[in-house]
Amino acid sequence: MAPKDFHHPFQPYDIQQHFMEAMYDCIDRGEVGIFESPTGTGKSLSLICSSLTWLREHRRKVFDEALAAVTLDDDDPAWMAEHALDSRRREMRRMREDFEARLGAVRERESKLKERHALGVPLRKKRRVTPDDEPSPADEEQYILDDYDDSKDGKIPVNGQMSSYSTETTKLMTDLGMLQQKRDDNSLDFSEDLKVLFCSRTHSQLSQFVGELQRVSLPPGMPPEPEMNEEVSEPLKHLTLGSRKNLCINPKVSKLGSLTAINERCMELQQTNVAVEHRCPFLPRKANEQSVLDFRDHTLAKVRDIEEMAQVGTRLGVCPYYASRTVIESAEMVTLPYPLLLQKTAREALGISLRGHIVIIDEAHNLMNAIEGIYSTQISEVQLNLARESLLVYLQNFRNFLKGNNRVYVTQVVRVIDSLLLFVTRVLLTNTTGGTVEAEQLLSGKGVDQIDLAKLVRYISESKLARKVEGYASHVTQLQKIPTRNTKKTQSEHDVPTLTHIQTFLMTLMNPSKEGRFFWSREGDTCILRYMLLDPAVHFQDIVHEARAVILAGGTMSPMDDYRHQLFPYLPSLVTFSCGHLIPPSNLLIRTVASDQAGPLDFSYKFRSSAMIMRIGQALLDLAPMVQGGLVVFLPSYSSLELVASCWRKEALLALLEGTKQVFLDSRSEPAEATFKAYSQAVSTNCKGAILLSVIGGKLSEGINFSDNLGRCVVVVGLPFPNLETPEWKAKMQYLEDKARKRGEAAGVASREHAENVCMRAVNQAVGRVIRHKDDWAGIVLMDERYAQKRIREKLPGWIRESFPTESSSHLRGVTEDAKRFFEGKARS
Repeated sequence: MAPKDFHHPFQPYDIQQHFMEAMYDCIDRGEVGIFESPTGTGKSLSLICSSLTWLREHRRKVFDEALAAVTLDDDDPAWMAEHALDSRRREMRRMREDFEARLGAVRERESKLKERHALGVPLRKKRRVTPDDEPSPADEEQYILDDYDDSKDGKIPVNGQMSSYSTETTKLMTDLGMLQQKRDDNSLDFSEDLKVLFCSRTHSQLSQFVGELQRVSLPPGMPPEPEMNEEVSEPLKHLTLGSRKNLCINPKVSKLGSLTAINERCMELQQTNVAVEHRCPFLPRKANEQSVLDFRDHTLAKVRDIEEMAQVGTRLGVCPYYASRTVIESAEMVTLPYPLLLQKTAREALGISLRGHIVIIDEAHNLMNAIEGIYSTQISEVQLNLARESLLVYLQNFRNFLKGNNRVYVTQVVRVIDSLLLFVTRVLLTNTTGGTVEAEQLLSGKGVDQIDLAKLVRYISESKLARKVEGYASHVTQLQKIPTRNTKKTQSEHDVPTLTHIQTFLMTLMNPSKEGRFFWSREGDTCILRYMLLDPAVHFQDIVHEARAVILAGGTMSPMDDYRHQLFPYLPSLVTFSCGHLIPPSNLLIRTVASDQAGPLDFSYKFRSSAMIMRIGQALLDLAPMVQGGLVVFLPSYSSLELVASCWRKEALLALLEGTKQVFLDSRSEPAEATFKAYSQAVSTNCKGAILLSVIGGKLSEGINFSDNLGRCVVVVGLPFPNLETPEWKAKMQYLEDKARKRGEAAGVASREHAENVCMRAVNQAVGRVIRHKDDWAGIVLMDERYAQKRIREKLPGWIRESFPTESSSHLRGVTEDAKRFFEGKARS
């Protein structure tokens, strides 16, 4: 039986064919699957070809079923029945052909524009945005709060998330038909507009994926005409979605830099109290409705990345952030970053339905962390004090303007902040460094139990209180020329008003769930309050239940048990697929160093003595001269790297390593790009190569490509277990144990498994840095006796696990001999 044709742009390798067949079957059966395909094995094209082949075939099936549904009278002669079917067939084809013809005309126009541009002819006059496009209110009037009516219908946060749209935006988009109306699930067949939603972590990863999409050519979603001798291809209808920060084309707004500032400024320019001439000139409205439709056709005419989307909007003079909503319904594949898919309110704001669609999440090894990060939050004592001071200054100046609800709610905000600060003051008087806390303890201040937090959070959002208070505080500071208070803010804290952080934290206090916990910790002289989500399954379950099929994919998904227990505990079965590598077995050396002449090697925290550190250094000194090119050494943490470097420097071992190769050290304070660039240059210019000491889970362990000579050998020293003694980890472990006990499992197994899985997932990411394509080769050395344990080794990716020889020495002497033969063999080949 011939293998299924997935319309791969190249001749697929066997492992790619098996991957595509397994994924096609998973989608066809409507299941959830975890697919692992190492870097260099063509994962992106396998995901694209399998999902879109299924989609196009499904659309053909729907076409045939639609024809079969045509009702005919049994008494009609055969020629009339055939004529009726033929008319229906031609009608359906004509609708599709008209749509394709319109997109074809757009492609032709763009091609001619490109030719004109190449000849130096300007494409179009740019719309001029002058300073007059911005309102210029009097100095302090802009900070006055508008009258607030809390009896009006407003959006209450759901699951700790606020809706992205203001009332004005919602009305605008509804008028233009840009918000999808709620469908009657019982009466509508979703298969007709079925699509693939592809999600990854960053826009740069999505742009790379779009580049792969542009390679693919697929047969049409309708059967060809009987008279056609061969099938023609049908261009893919693709849309990439992003935030205002990526898609805003108004220079007066996009220059603000931060996502929060851009969002708020955009919505301010839509307020009814802003004069029409001052509103954003690119905003879709009835007057430029044709431009919105042109944007839709231009977007669908070819596969574009996020930057090209912004260029189309600029050329047509229409906002691509809002106009892209009109494209969703007609797209076959939608690419979007993690937050836009994982947050239910973000999906609702975009008008994205998952019902019946295919969801693919790439780079999914970090998915559980991403979900926990989205629904977790924190606030510091410094931020609380800063917010309180700013509010009091604001109240003092605008007390005569604050009336009715504004006065009530601003006073309530101060009261809630006072309650949080009261708790902070109490715990800082104790000798403890941190622990868990109940929501009731954080809200025990005077009169706080009478406050409706849901209404208060809605007020902070709708009144623009955070931006007005912080804006006025900055205004006062500039007038008085007061030096900015050193609050040691991160960049993100500078971008987001402090009251917005407090608003986000209050959302978790509104309805704290059993799936999360509150914590406090002492950091120097200050205190941090945190809410941490402990169970990502509760926020991912909607996606699983709504979608037809969900695919989690990544280069390193092993070990997979955590996904089964923490993301899909309610599913009776789960499809898992781990494909091998394209490299031949002779291109990989994989060994464990469990001991040396002094005994077992154990780099756990308990045994991390100076003597053990020197033995690890000596082992590297034995291995380093044999490695041709770059040698990358990963340690469990930055603190362990600093300890090792200090010890080796003191005992002159670092100088001995420098004698074999130039040594570079990763640093938490230095930019990773500079370190990697210097290391790369040393590898390329020095025949001896170079050594890079780095950290598992650090800046150089993910997303960095150590292909070819940059990584001829990777050594992992120790196992990067998390610190299980922190309050957060204790709470997580206790939560897992409680769930396991309800399932009737033995005590201690679930928490141990999770800790080992987190550890080994980080190890697998690190070792995956060195084999990056089918012709690459490298050695992998795991330096710790714990790697010899069967339970630990089984958590390695399949392609690495299978490469372990059945019989090999785990003593340093035997490993160095094997490494010498491996590298000498590669030097001769």
